[in-house]
This record gives sequence, structure tokens and C-alpha cells, in this order.
Amino acid sequence: DFMDRLQALRTAFKGPLKVNSGYRSPGHDRAVGGAGTHPTGRAVDLAVFGADALRLIELARDEGFTGIGVKQHGPIEKRFIHLDDLQNTETRGPRPWLWTYD
Repeated sequence: DFMDRLQALRTAFKGPLKVNSGYRSPGHDRAVGGAGTHPTGRAVDLAVFGADALRLIELARDEGFTGIGVKQHGPIEKRFIHLDDLQNTETRGPRPWLWTYD
């Protein structure tokens, strides 16, 4: 279901989506300070910035993504949008949920 949702987003975006991070093992996720969404296999970080980032966020909401993390400061090559489709019962907070990274 997650991959179908991601493909629908890509189709709606009408362009390629470069994946910075997809599935992570639990150990690697902890090592990089992850919140535990990537080990579920239902989370992805996409390399996108500027107007494309805003458009991606709008489309992601329409496609049913419930977790949206925004990192849009610092060097362009380090900017990304995190997306996941976890539900209230699978996370520490309510969904839908939008957050930023330091």
C-alpha cells in the first residue's frame, strides 16, 4: 500500500522523486536519530526543495500521507521532505502530523 501511495504521488508530481532514505534497520535508524518510522518500511525522505517542496507537501496530503517532516534550511543538497503513512496507533503523536527538523 505504501509503495502504491508513493507511486501515485510521483504520478501526481509529474516528475522524478529522488529518495534520500527509505527503509532503515532499527539499529541504523537509532544511530542517525530517527524516530522509528523508517524501520516500518512505510517512510521515505525525498530530496526536494523550494517551490517543488511546497507542491510535494500539498500533493502528499491529497495522497493520504499522514506524517510530513520538513527540512528546508541549510545546503540545498541536505534539504528533504519526509513522508510516511503511519496511523495514530502506530506513533507517539496524533496523525496527520507536520513537523520541521533543526
